[in-house]
Amino acid sequence: MLDVKNRWALVTGASRGIGALSAIFLAKQGCNLILHSRSVEHLEKVAAQVRELGVKVHCVAAELSEPEQVTAMLQAIDELGVDVDIVLNNAGVQIAYRTDYLTTPVSDYEISLRINTIAPMMICYHFLPKMQSRGFGRIVNTSSGIMNEPEQAGYSASKYALNRVTVDLGSKVNGTDVIISLADPGWCRTDLGGPSAPNSPESTIPGIVVGAFVNDGKSGRYFPAQDFCGMTLEDAVKKAESEYACPF
Repeated sequence: MLDVKNRWALVTGASRGIGALSAIFLAKQGCNLILHSRSVEHLEKVAAQVRELGVKVHCVAAELSEPEQVTAMLQAIDELGVDVDIVLNNAGVQIAYRTDYLTTPVSDYEISLRINTIAPMMICYHFLPKMQSRGFGRIVNTSSGIMNEPEQAGYSASKYALNRVTVDLGSKVNGTDVIISLADPGWCRTDLGGPSAPNSPESTIPGIVVGAFVNDGKSGRYFPAQDFCGMTLEDAVKKAESEYACPF
């Protein structure tokens, strides 16, 4: 299992929900953090919590639907002068539930793809060459198991697109110590999932971050977080490495 102590991780969507839980979990393992939200002010509570755990933390802001803001955020991270070894692309959006799904507006697709596919891939493309040059890195893109839901077409299309490009990118680094994975939190009671969801945000830990700790050189795997609910991190990593097939 990978030791992340004193490494740096970028967590997008870290101000609340699964992103905040993931950041706190990494901090408990001694990992320093760069926390992202749409507003730095939204990160104050989580930043204070992780600092109490003895790790270093920086906060950055960007509206992920605006590529220019994503680029500016990445430049600001570079200016921190730290090596980002781990990326958790957690941030995402579900625009609306369209009961009359045959009238789904084009904007549902445009906004969903910008936030759920394009922004995480911009982040991947930025950090991956640096990881390759150092010979180390972990990227975990948050996916979804959504299917048979034309009422959420923009969301499902953007997540399926993210799945495809993540796996394709993983094929280029498979067998190295730069590992790219997908993690599916399941349907959770978050701001995105709503109050009727069957799973608590806490149930995603440690599965939602297990891809950051695997250490076997295999990329492109899809980890359903609920499969790891209640497990220790050590047992979750063993399960991830032994039971989930690499697609290559």
